[in-house]
Amino acid sequence: MSIKDLTAVVGIGQTEFGRLEQNELTLACRAISLALDDAGIAPHEVDGLASSTMEPNREVEVARNVGLGDITFFSQVGYGGGAACGIIGHAAMAVATGQCNVAVAWRGRKRAAKSSRPWTQASTRIADKNMWSRPFGMLRPVDEIAMLTRRYMHEYGATRDHLANVALASRAHANRNPNAAMYTKPMTRDAYMDSRWISEPLCLFDNCLESDGALAVVIARRDRAADTRHEPVIVHAVAQGLPPQHQTMTNFFNDDPLRGPAWVTARKLWERADVGPRDVNVAQLYDAFSPLIPLSLEGYGFCERGEGGAFTDNGNTQWGTGALPVNTSGGGMSEAYVHGFNLIVEGVRQIRGTSTSQVENAQVSLVTSGEGVPTSAVLFTKAR
Repeated sequence: MSIKDLTAVVGIGQTEFGRLEQNELTLACRAISLALDDAGIAPHEVDGLASSTMEPNREVEVARNVGLGDITFFSQVGYGGGAACGIIGHAAMAVATGQCNVAVAWRGRKRAAKSSRPWTQASTRIADKNMWSRPFGMLRPVDEIAMLTRRYMHEYGATRDHLANVALASRAHANRNPNAAMYTKPMTRDAYMDSRWISEPLCLFDNCLESDGALAVVIARRDRAADTRHEPVIVHAVAQGLPPQHQTMTNFFNDDPLRGPAWVTARKLWERADVGPRDVNVAQLYDAFSPLIPLSLEGYGFCERGEGGAFTDNGNTQWGTGALPVNTSGGGMSEAYVHGFNLIVEGVRQIRGTSTSQVENAQVSLVTSGEGVPTSAVLFTKAR
């Protein structure tokens, strides 16, 4: 069966972002409670839960602390930044197929402290796929993406100016968003170019913000959504993707390393939808690193191969000037990095009409999860 248009996001909630004292469970419970209040749904009505595998065994504690009812569906999606839209998809499928009536999807994250980074905690011999790259200096995700970026520049002539376009657009949107970490911190192109290297050709401002925080959404059947506090935001289509011979972050075994999981995901997403790339009014594209934006623009069909860098020229992804505003809350690079779940909430706001960089009369909002890992995407639309 198709789940197209059968469910809707009826509530959203988020905590503050930054370096916070609360643990992941507390942050998650706060965001979920805020989302339920936003929807006007009592906690005991929730009977479905969907989250990330990076929050192991969290369902029991969430259900007890928030005061949820009998839980008849729960699931988790893996691969970190690739999971957020898949989590929405699992919740929507469960509601649409009657496994539950009201589902909560969330992500709570504690990563502001440097000691929390996985690559700082490798005290034993590496026995997984990383044994083939870590000894040669590819220690962090940024090092792996730097390799792909250098390949992209070599193949298609992309430049640091194109990467700066991405960073500057995100920062401009964050400067309009009081909840963004970079709300009061404008950035110039010169500041971008003068910033320190993190992993060439990626500089400080090509990287996301490691953040503490949590976000949640409430999903219900479309007919149930009519009784909630806000106009429902329809879950129009969802897809996940994992291509053959994939290697997380690097794609070394693919015939074309620059053709990542976004391509598989996009094909299924557009097959399941009544709209296409030309119908999308606003996009929240996963941006752990700036080069993922041009790669995603190509993968999801907004431009041809090799044109993603040039697509960002002349403010084309910026609110108020561009044909496709991207990451209108500031995204992972200038609002907060919560494994892309803030992109989900901003995608909903755009359809509601409540974004701080609101696209006029937005009817179709695309949200994507991490390019470079097994990934997912969702299309939100207005109720028709």
